[in-house]
Amino acid sequence: MRIAGRRVIAKTVLLYVIVLTVTMVMLMPFAWMLSASLKLSRDVFAFPIEWIPSQPQWQNYVDIWTKIPLALFIYNTSKLTIIVTLLQLLTSSFAAYAFAKLNFPYKNTLFLGYIATIAMPWQVYMVPQFLLMREFGLNNTHLALICLQAFTAFGVFLMRQFYMSIPTELCEAARIDGMNEYQIWARIMLPLSKPALSTLTIFTFVSTWNDFLGPMIYLTKTELKTVQIGLRMFISQYSAEYGLIMAASVVALVPVLVVFLALQRFFVEGIASTGLKG
Repeated sequence: MRIAGRRVIAKTVLLYVIVLTVTMVMLMPFAWMLSASLKLSRDVFAFPIEWIPSQPQWQNYVDIWTKIPLALFIYNTSKLTIIVTLLQLLTSSFAAYAFAKLNFPYKNTLFLGYIATIAMPWQVYMVPQFLLMREFGLNNTHLALICLQAFTAFGVFLMRQFYMSIPTELCEAARIDGMNEYQIWARIMLPLSKPALSTLTIFTFVSTWNDFLGPMIYLTKTELKTVQIGLRMFISQYSAEYGLIMAASVVALVPVLVVFLALQRFFVEGIASTGLKG
């Protein structure tokens, strides 16, 4: 018994060591970026690394707002990200409810066909999409990106998997009480699906905030560009100002970090629950 207990303790300790090691390795680039953002450019690549600068250059976080219109880029990115996230939550949860709880002809075939689009890389159809948006006169507008990203097959799949775990009897009882399908979706399904909605919010927010290729293709006017394009412009103009580049990168990372930390409890719960149903 003692030998078995020692083995369990040893395995637990080894597991914690591995987890802590992997965590440190993954966090090291972020720690280096934060450290470099507080240094002069000549000190960024100094070795050995000075993780806590002896003379922090807080001025870097002041200068980045004047070198490029960073505030405008963050505003544009925030607007696009919030609108796209809200639209994806609406469209994905609405379509997922139909696929999960309603019966209509060819439901499974339509669902499989829609989900199959996930396997098709965006680069395959980005040229037809661009031509379509150009015909609609939406080039150089945020509306083009909003229209293209308002719907997502992944979001429908994620929400549908969660809705499958909710008893169908609950919907049937609501129908008997006189609720229509819109009321069931809004008053029953949405309040119960907070974990899945939080998970989809994080995925959508991160992907839209970090999107580079889409804004690069559709937005050419400076006043419309997003923060990722702005960072690329900053690197092109100030390629030797590594401290400023790292400071701008930290600022761009903060909103994503805040959203993830705010929703991480629901995120873990949502991933666990949506992975159980097939």
